[in-house]
Amino acid sequence: MKVSALQKYILVNSFGSKKVNRKKFDKFYDKKKNLLKGEARIKIITKSIERLINKGLIVGYGEKTQHKWYISEVELTHKGKLVTRKLLGEQIKLPLKKK
Repeated sequence: MKVSALQKYILVNSFGSKKVNRKKFDKFYDKKKNLLKGEARIKIITKSIERLINKGLIVGYGEKTQHKWYISEVELTHKGKLVTRKLLGEQIKLPLKKK
């Protein structure tokens, strides 16, 4: 299953615990040189969480208003735990050049 770097970060940080607060995922962008500010970060993290929910890898907890869901915590599903274990076990392949 293909996941982005942010989605992998979300899965790995959710792996060891029951429910994880979504504010913990803001730290992903603290390491990047291209710092996104405020609303851009929130929108990107929300989209990633919603896509993981649609894939069935995590469950979101929060509040529902008439128009929108506000996700405050996430938890891995069984399928999410299996995918995360696979992601943790994979090694990055180096682009070796033949001469």
